[in-house]
Amino acid sequence: MEKKESRILAAYIKEHIKAIVIYSVIILIYLGIAGIYDYDEYMRTISYAAVLAAFFFLLYGVGDYIRYRRRCIQLLGAVQKSADRAADLPESASYIERLYQEMVCRTEEEQRRIVSESDAKKQDMADYYTMWTHQIKTPIAALRLLLQNGSEKRELEELFKIEQYAEMALHYARLDSLSADLLFQEQDIYAMLKQAVKKYAILFIGSGLSFTMDTFSIHAVTDEKWIGFVIEQVLSNALKYTANGEIRIYGLDREGRVTSGEASFLVIEDDGIGIRKEDLPRIFDRGFTGYNGRFDKRSTGIGLYLCRQIMDKLSHTIRVESQVGEGTKVILGFVQDAM
Repeated sequence: MEKKESRILAAYIKEHIKAIVIYSVIILIYLGIAGIYDYDEYMRTISYAAVLAAFFFLLYGVGDYIRYRRRCIQLLGAVQKSADRAADLPESASYIERLYQEMVCRTEEEQRRIVSESDAKKQDMADYYTMWTHQIKTPIAALRLLLQNGSEKRELEELFKIEQYAEMALHYARLDSLSADLLFQEQDIYAMLKQAVKKYAILFIGSGLSFTMDTFSIHAVTDEKWIGFVIEQVLSNALKYTANGEIRIYGLDREGRVTSGEASFLVIEDDGIGIRKEDLPRIFDRGFTGYNGRFDKRSTGIGLYLCRQIMDKLSHTIRVESQVGEGTKVILGFVQDAM
């Protein structure tokens, strides 16, 4: 306690040392002049005024120190608090103090915002991995039954689903550091598309759906790994939400016309259940599943969110057109002036 008091007193003297020195020198000068003139009537008046001024200066200094000490104790109490320090700040005594307090308040607001966003992100991550854990149980359980029944084809399908769920979880975990993971190179998107279709062949065959893929050319400066994930995710959704009918893949030129030449847009279209009009504006929101999520209980609402985040980072575009019962078009754009 004594150490704190001495620190406050030392700080007060240090902050007011100029005023103390100047006032003391003035008083000493007056008293010195009075001594030289042997205290005649005029000098006695000056010396009396100097002593009186010194008394009031000392009185003001004591009162000012008490106020200063009280403010310091309030500030020390606010410093020792772990949160909401701004609420305990003393009332500002000057414009400069008011500016400093405003800086403290804004800093705390920004800190609370950052902490809130961090907590929300952690909660989203925890929610997703909880959902993912339940999601991965389905193909594992199915695989166990298939192994018991000796169904090799279905075993491969369920193993493929497990692999895709694991890959989605890894991409979601890496999303915050996506910018540092990008490697931009000229890529043949059509060749990547063929690889993705080949990879999903086991699911295409098992689904019994019709499948057509036009011949076209499409090139872009992009990241092979991340754009490959987007293409695979869109294919996965088309398969997941199409019970019967056809999945078609084709290219569009800059004017939006189907082309067999150089394309600027890649379209993956299906005859699936479609998306309700009121759900379309929110399909890229994290965790949003809408009507289709209620249709497919395994849906996490993460796939399209990841696709939008990745496409934005790559400076590409993604757009969805859909009608309930008529299917869905996912349009990936690889030009800056996308439609």
